[in-house]
Amino acid sequence: MKHKSKTVKVGRNNPCPCGSGRKYKKCCYGKDHGEQENLKAVYARKYGIRLKNAEDVEAIRRAGRLAIETLDLVEAHLRPGMITDEINTLVHEFTLSRGATPAPLNYRGFPKSVCVSVNEVICHGIPGERVLNPGDIVNVDVTPILNGYYADANKTFFIGEPGPEARKIVAVARQCLKSGMQMVKPGNTTGDIGWAIQCHAEGQGCSVVREFVGHGVGFDFHEPPQIFHYGRRGEGVVLVPGMVFTIEPMINLGRRHLTVLDDNWTAVTRDGSLSAQFEQTVLVTEDGMQSLTPFD
Repeated sequence: MKHKSKTVKVGRNNPCPCGSGRKYKKCCYGKDHGEQENLKAVYARKYGIRLKNAEDVEAIRRAGRLAIETLDLVEAHLRPGMITDEINTLVHEFTLSRGATPAPLNYRGFPKSVCVSVNEVICHGIPGERVLNPGDIVNVDVTPILNGYYADANKTFFIGEPGPEARKIVAVARQCLKSGMQMVKPGNTTGDIGWAIQCHAEGQGCSVVREFVGHGVGFDFHEPPQIFHYGRRGEGVVLVPGMVFTIEPMINLGRRHLTVLDDNWTAVTRDGSLSAQFEQTVLVTEDGMQSLTPFD
């Protein structure tokens, strides 16, 4: 069954979706095309962005529910003395049991089904023999593929009783995600998301990692657009209904600089400071946004 794509209205004072950088009223608004060009075609042509219809959104939402169930399962099993490869086993077996596939496994050579990043590890930690100790923080990043659709989410957890630095960086990272999500609505831009995240992080004396970004998701693991977690208001791609992407700010307690280890995956803070991250998959709606991987 084929689905008709919906024509979306853009305000006259919004940036023109053609990407010119001018206001819509001074760009494509006055052109006589017989009818407004379908934004689905515009965004595919200009940015490579594939807008999702209602059926796509529901399929991504189902994958998103599985992602959150997976994170809840991991949280229930986390304990001091656990090795990170045990988390991989939990995620892998649970994902398969639900009829899904873990997207990270063998993605560009990544050897495991989940990314597990402890303390100074910013992202892409490969599960192995590292032991979780009391006071550690650990980020678990999951991406199930369910019936051909992808959803992406991660959370940072405490192991035992956290110290003040751990509490601070986790709280700042969590609020950075919320601040970014609050900027998601039609007519705003991807730059507005990054601006809000950067303002909060740096206002708390923390830093934003710049080498890794959020991304479109749903039909594939990584799609356009890139969602930078720093930036300027009004810059970037104008948000329109049907866009689905991740917001996943990586926030360091110290400086933003990183080093990638010899495994070519694990990114760590160069100064050894703690790093935390939270991620959700979000949908731009007609009047705002919805999370397709909701958690508190």
